[in-house]
Amino acid sequence: MMEQIALSRRPGSSSEVREMLRESVLVVEDDENIRELVKLNLENEGFSMQTVGTGEECLTAARHNPPSLILLDLMLPGIDGLDACRILKNDSRTRNIPVLILTARSEEADIVTGLEIGADDYVTKPFSPRVLIARLRKVLRKSARPLSEDSDLLKVHDLVINPRRHEVVADRDRVSLTPTEFKILYLMARRPGWVFTRNQIIDGTRDVDVVVTERSVDVQVASLRRKLGMSGLCIETVRGVGYRVKE
Repeated sequence: MMEQIALSRRPGSSSEVREMLRESVLVVEDDENIRELVKLNLENEGFSMQTVGTGEECLTAARHNPPSLILLDLMLPGIDGLDACRILKNDSRTRNIPVLILTARSEEADIVTGLEIGADDYVTKPFSPRVLIARLRKVLRKSARPLSEDSDLLKVHDLVINPRRHEVVADRDRVSLTPTEFKILYLMARRPGWVFTRNQIIDGTRDVDVVVTERSVDVQVASLRRKLGMSGLCIETVRGVGYRVKE
């Protein structure tokens, strides 16, 4: 049987807590009991949550409010999980969102098909919430790696970002940024195309000395764009939501 207890939040460093606060999970599960169990455990671990019960709702939610990861059941009414995964991976707006398959199916063919069409990992029912969260974190760590496996440099558009040195080069010119501006740019550049709300940006900059508020986020982004010059055009405003670096 599945563990019917919520995991208690384990103590960790403040940086680890802030990192989790930046991660959101979309749970796609038609069984309300399982959906609520997963939601409870993930919220206890510090993740923000969306929950839906159909493949159609999954596609809508992923396009309008892209999560850090999708936990996707295969046995869904309407569009099933495999078809939903296939659509997500063929859509430029959602193809970079990691997908963790959650299924009661034991047939190897279903798991293989899911992995072949783009799923990152799978967990079979019945499952332990501890195992589920460990798999989920592993997928998130993998998806958050810098684009270059041989260095710490992050390259997006004509920007080169060095997180170790807190240096940014835009169109071959070095740009001097404040710690807050650097944090905001690096947060968004790690996931091009993903929209970050002002609150998510605030959570991502809590370890800098300057206090960042919702209103000051707009000021920081405006300053960042100005310093980046033409390269700043890659930072887009999503009206009523927040900001993103163009895919």
